[in-house]
Amino acid sequence: MKTDLATGADIIRKFVRTLPAAPGVYRMIDEAGAVVYVGKARNLKARVTNYTRPEANPLRIQRMIAATRSMEFVRTETESEALLLEANLIKRLRPRFNVLLRDDKSFPYILIATDHAAPELMKHRGVRRRQGHYFGPFASATAVGRTIAVLQKAFLLRNCSDSFYAARTRPCLQHQIKRCAAPCTGEISLADYGQLAEDARAFLSGRSRAVQSQLSEDMNKAADNLDFERAALLRDRLSALALIQSQGDMSARGVEEADIFAIHAEAGQFCVQVFFFRAHQNWGNHAFRPRADASLSEAEVLEAFIAQFYESHLPARQVLLSHDLAEPELLQEALATRAGHKIGVLTPKRGEKRDLVRHALDNAREALGRQLAEGATQKKLLEGVAETFGLEEVPRRIEVYDNSHIQGTNAVGAMIVAGEDGFSKRHYRTFTIKSEALTPGDDFGMMREVLTRRLTRLANESEPEAEDETTGMPDWPDVVFIDGGLGQLNAVKAVIAEMNLPVDIAFIGIAKGEERDAGREKFFVAGKEPFMLPARDPVLYYVQRLRDEAHRFAIGTHRARRSKDIVKNPLDEIDGIGPSRKRALLNHFGSAKAVSRAGLEDLSAVPGISGAMARLIYDHFNQGG
Repeated sequence: MKTDLATGADIIRKFVRTLPAAPGVYRMIDEAGAVVYVGKARNLKARVTNYTRPEANPLRIQRMIAATRSMEFVRTETESEALLLEANLIKRLRPRFNVLLRDDKSFPYILIATDHAAPELMKHRGVRRRQGHYFGPFASATAVGRTIAVLQKAFLLRNCSDSFYAARTRPCLQHQIKRCAAPCTGEISLADYGQLAEDARAFLSGRSRAVQSQLSEDMNKAADNLDFERAALLRDRLSALALIQSQGDMSARGVEEADIFAIHAEAGQFCVQVFFFRAHQNWGNHAFRPRADASLSEAEVLEAFIAQFYESHLPARQVLLSHDLAEPELLQEALATRAGHKIGVLTPKRGEKRDLVRHALDNAREALGRQLAEGATQKKLLEGVAETFGLEEVPRRIEVYDNSHIQGTNAVGAMIVAGEDGFSKRHYRTFTIKSEALTPGDDFGMMREVLTRRLTRLANESEPEAEDETTGMPDWPDVVFIDGGLGQLNAVKAVIAEMNLPVDIAFIGIAKGEERDAGREKFFVAGKEPFMLPARDPVLYYVQRLRDEAHRFAIGTHRARRSKDIVKNPLDEIDGIGPSRKRALLNHFGSAKAVSRAGLEDLSAVPGISGAMARLIYDHFNQGG
């Protein structure tokens, strides 16, 4: 360590000589060429000079210096630009010494699309390509769906696609159940429908009281004029708006728009709770578990987390924090640059804002407590697996495989993964069985194919000690459970015998009990006699959960593939027919069946369909003619 530390410091000194006293971003690179740390500085020369005196730095920084064998630099005009660039590089390069945002969640929005004469109300996620008004983020798709359903009742906005809208000759079911004003068939004028859309935009923008007051006034006028049907409709719309406002577990009278961040640390782990408040309402929250060195303070982790979080999300006009940051003004300037308008960043000390932050902090504390409790239970189960099956070490990654098919059709293999944090669904994989030499229904052959493909790819792409930089999950499994008995295990052993794997993997077969009774499973391990576990053994319950999850995942994948084949469009079988031409044909003829009956002239009349393409389509459907 001392030799590496001195070497790293010497290498850094060489770079310091030519560095400018200007803002910028620096990257520290190890012997393998991997970036181990990304940092920003107001003064690059002064900041990097600190690393040339390693003994004055904490142990974490010393390890970072010891790993450094090269450096790269990018100069920026301002420090806020450096902060934004630093966050971008950390998210892209995922250096091991930086605080890392582990699950970069994409949050859904509500969109009132205005690129059509009759604006559409819809859920949106991803890049903002459509013209319209975006409201969010919401913490979950469920919250968005629930809110859209109530907004339809309140403002009668359509949620159908433009093509569905254009094809209507009479109102659809949504109009009949009073969730759409049906502008498609002229049940409402476009001008009046546009006012409904404007009311919805005003409500979602925070002007809820004005909208409700206007509806209430209109309702009373309708009642005075004895137009009780219209009064009842307006009453129902008012009730729907009240329902939206009552959905959140908290409301904020004095906070129209804010993102709230609260962090809690315990046992060397961190949890950040993010709450979204829009239009004075709580639009949900999400817990994040950033990966950070335990020596860092909560404020340091929070500052790094927020910079990365807003790399892919637009900030609210207020950002409320549970901890004081070292450089709040810098973060405020960087967020304002990103948003294009002024952003307030503050740690409230009193009043309603402080209450909201305290509520978020309580949620962070409780979420981390639950996670630690679950982790402790999971750790005990993994220790039990090691003891029960005679493993040398407690497994960090367990893989379970299963197959699914119906008489050999749509055959798929499935792999699920579990570890110290429970099921790791981001690492699940499916395998389409490709071998034409297999006898339909040959489970042994399918398992051989799946494991051969999985382990071959793993050996080609991953080193034995490699880990997922986001989750810390090893790439290579310690234990593999196979859903099957001695026959399946022998099929696996045949695969392994042909491969010179760089790691030792324990393979365990699980045979179902008599009459497929849960609790009567028999386990097969190489070098041991088959054995059963006591009926109430926690390890048995755990393995059953693993096997059932693999079975669920395999069956679900198989059903999805089978359903896809059932609804397969004949146009998909024609070379040269992509999504655009397919859409043009279906819009013109209405169905694939109508396309199959069309003549050459009719096909050629479709926009985007050339004479040659029309001939290709015609010949495809008229080969016997």
